[in-house]
Amino acid sequence: MSSFQEALNSGKFVVTAEVGPPKGTGIKTMLHDIELLKGKVDALNVTDNQSAVMRICSLAVCKIVLEHGAEPILQMTCRDRNRIGLQSDLLGASVLGINNVLCMTGDHVLAGDHKGAKPVYDVESVQLLKIVDGLNNGRDMSGNELKGSTGFFQGAVVTPEANPLEPQMGKFAKKVAAGARFFQTQAIYDVDKFREFMAEARKYPVKVLAGFVILKSAGMANFLNNNVPGIRVPQELIDEMKAAGKEKALETGMDIAARHIRRLKEEKICDGVHIMAIGMEDKVPIIMEKAGLL
Repeated sequence: MSSFQEALNSGKFVVTAEVGPPKGTGIKTMLHDIELLKGKVDALNVTDNQSAVMRICSLAVCKIVLEHGAEPILQMTCRDRNRIGLQSDLLGASVLGINNVLCMTGDHVLAGDHKGAKPVYDVESVQLLKIVDGLNNGRDMSGNELKGSTGFFQGAVVTPEANPLEPQMGKFAKKVAAGARFFQTQAIYDVDKFREFMAEARKYPVKVLAGFVILKSAGMANFLNNNVPGIRVPQELIDEMKAAGKEKALETGMDIAARHIRRLKEEKICDGVHIMAIGMEDKVPIIMEKAGLL
């Protein structure tokens, strides 16, 4: 059992963060982030060619995270590999001691820096979860018996503020049935609306970590509202960011995240949080301290 799974099962309010592999072999900043976050968060997600931008593979960086004494979560998308490649990489992750996997369909190549690439999508996230469940039970996707099974703690993603929410909850139920044991959500900014989602999610035997993306400015909040489906920053938070002015905008965004995280924990709304700092990994411990988690 992974230490991340143990933490969730213990009832502790769990915190995960992200490590973004660089585009190139210069890993000095990434190593600094791993050292900064280990011992403070319960696990580190390693993104898989995030936003369809080519980077160091998640599998290699997960091994580096392990070597530096932290617990990795292997993010795996269906965009770049067919079912043979996905299963092969999963077996590779298992023998390297990587025990957690987050199954995602993945952003389309048109979102990234290789727009001429051929998207694969041989399977999608629900099927990938079924693949992981099969490997855990000693069989590949075609039903062939393995010489040794995997022991993954598998998770998936969900968008709690999708409008309408019903299709998202239908997919949520399918992911649970396919073997998902934990969920990390798309960024949330409305705790009351998230509580409504959790009332439905609590009907299933899974753990849920609320996602947070740190707001840097009122402009960023408006951009998210206008361009990212499933994210809604309430007007009162945009007004709060505007009132802070440019010099204090980032600090205000961090305060908002910390305030919401503290509320989620105190009111026992969910099982933990997933902080997506996106290039500001050094801010994660500060937010955790502001939220009373350190």
